[in-house]
Amino acid sequence: MTRLYNDPAAFADEALEGFAAAHRRWVRPVRGGVVRATAKTPGQVAVVIGGGSGHYPAFSGLVGQGLAHGAAVGNVFASPSAQQIAGVARIAQADGGVLLLFGNYAGDVLHFGQAARSLTADGIPTRTFAVTDDISSAAPAESHKRRGIAGDLPVFKAAAAAAEQGRTLQEVADVAERANARTRSFGIAFSGCTLPGADHPLFTVPEGRTAVGLGIHGEPGIGEEAVPTADEAAGLLVSALLKELPEDVAAPGGQRAAVILNGLGSVKYEELFVVYRRVAQLLTEAGVTIVDPEVGELVTSFDMAGVSLTLTWLDDDLEALWAAPADTPAFRKGAVPETVLAADEPDDMVQDERSYEATEESRAAAATALDALRRLKETVDAHADELGRIDAVAGDGDHGIGMQRGSTAAHAAAEHAWASGAGAGSLLTAAGDAWADKAGGTSGALWGIILRSLADALGDTEQPTPATVAHGVRAASDGVRETGGAEVGDKTMVDVLVPFAETLGQQVSSGAELTAAWDTAATAAEQAARDTAHLLPRMGRARPHAEKSLGTPDAGAHSLALIVRAVHGALTTRP
Repeated sequence: MTRLYNDPAAFADEALEGFAAAHRRWVRPVRGGVVRATAKTPGQVAVVIGGGSGHYPAFSGLVGQGLAHGAAVGNVFASPSAQQIAGVARIAQADGGVLLLFGNYAGDVLHFGQAARSLTADGIPTRTFAVTDDISSAAPAESHKRRGIAGDLPVFKAAAAAAEQGRTLQEVADVAERANARTRSFGIAFSGCTLPGADHPLFTVPEGRTAVGLGIHGEPGIGEEAVPTADEAAGLLVSALLKELPEDVAAPGGQRAAVILNGLGSVKYEELFVVYRRVAQLLTEAGVTIVDPEVGELVTSFDMAGVSLTLTWLDDDLEALWAAPADTPAFRKGAVPETVLAADEPDDMVQDERSYEATEESRAAAATALDALRRLKETVDAHADELGRIDAVAGDGDHGIGMQRGSTAAHAAAEHAWASGAGAGSLLTAAGDAWADKAGGTSGALWGIILRSLADALGDTEQPTPATVAHGVRAASDGVRETGGAEVGDKTMVDVLVPFAETLGQQVSSGAELTAAWDTAATAAEQAARDTAHLLPRMGRARPHAEKSLGTPDAGAHSLALIVRAVHGALTTRP
């Protein structure tokens, strides 16, 4: 388990602060992550990587010459926010464009996509690419749904080495795509990981059994087998990967491959070497030539006891890029040219103060909104452990921590906006931006949309009417579905948000006052949240473990139902 921490909600920030302090020769801290400490090469494409905390050395440990130019680092097992990603990229870029690389998870796809659009709008050409190497997470016909695990490294490395050669943004993106198409990974585990502050692992494996086909976020495996010997584990990993070759690789014989045997957190290096001994034998017997193998912890999952094997089938170009020099805190290969440290550049870590203009009517509504956000935060704090346990049934168990970070940041931003004279619209906008930025992950982005949709409806001048509020909630429902891609029946927060919005609108249209209408809608939301226990997830990290979630409600749906009931309390005392 994770033993050394202070406040669990601050773990990711404090870990990144300590990492940067310990590796000043390679990186310097910026808001949302780290960038190279060395001087930029003008006109070079910047490869910016990122993902949640808990995977070190991914992602911050892979920043340095020959590898990433910067890394955006999110909360534990949660994507960094679009603001974080864009901020890191703006500082890392050198007028050659930006390639954003990340694992294929809903929150990362959402936030990196938003960051790319923001950067492009600012005149910085930006491309994105999601790594999809985990063969256990989807069938070959649906490889676009696969997760990114330890195959992140060879894809990141190939793209970064191509950038170092001076290739264009399009050419670097093409390299990443080709490396990903030729990369496959498969993992096994003997125990799950425990998040900071938790007293039990996200999943357990029965005595004498091994979880097969697991991810890197504490998700349980897709199956179980008897605990293997080291040689049997090697055979399981190798056979799984040799059964699925890239389309342009007819047979393993005569092929060359980059090989990564990755420890997931608590398997010791000596154990990895024992397993790799047999991996090398089996690949050689299959006719595969191993090129520059890597054995160690490269993409981890806190203290998970497990290993994964990654094969990248090399062509001449990919082999040269894999072998190219690199110098980062956690990954070094060959000798990079000497360079000087970069001069400090401006960062947006200090936010500008702003003033607001609002009518007294809107200020009164802002007071109600602030009270609602306080109640929201208190409700999340009271149920954070419960939300984490629900999320861990088939997901990664981070929903409670993420909701705490988001709601705490939203309330703090709202208090600051209120003290600065904000009306309801500006107060909710500040809260939404803070929630999305601090929480990260899919839910962070979606809660940002919810609050900003309400903000747009309420504004800073008029006294909100029941119809205005209902319109804002409807806009929030539409925005969440459009951005997240989920619909009713997918076992997500949408299964609660849609009936809540529809019921509220119906009640208001029939002439009900807002407090009564919200009460009826909250009751509908609570029932809808309970009903998600009977659904199978069709999206997100729980999708590969759909059967495990039967009988358990969706964590995001449950938290939304709790929140709308808490907000009703604010409407009752401040109508």
